[in-house]
Amino acid sequence: MEVRRIELGPGETYTLRLPGRGARGYVWTWQVTGDEDAVTVRVADAGPGAGRGALPGEAVERAYTLRARRPGARARIRFAQIRPPYPQEAPYDEILLDVEVRDEA
Repeated sequence: MEVRRIELGPGETYTLRLPGRGARGYVWTWQVTGDEDAVTVRVADAGPGAGRGALPGEAVERAYTLRARRPGARARIRFAQIRPPYPQEAPYDEILLDVEVRDEA
């Protein structure tokens, strides 16, 4: 499991690109813990190749944009690559992001 630490100012964004394995039934999910109002997470796009349409079985990168919200807040975001039909299975991949939102200066 990879752990990344990032520091953002209020309103700043960070884009995280993750490998896709949709052809095998995997999707990325995320959960925010800590100060849940520290950041927002949204799907940015399907990544390179999505506009032309992916070939059968081709992995399509996923992109997620984080936006820092509350100054002084800290959050941990756990991204997990899972297969929804099999919730008992361990995630194929996991990434933890420790996010700190700087105080406004």
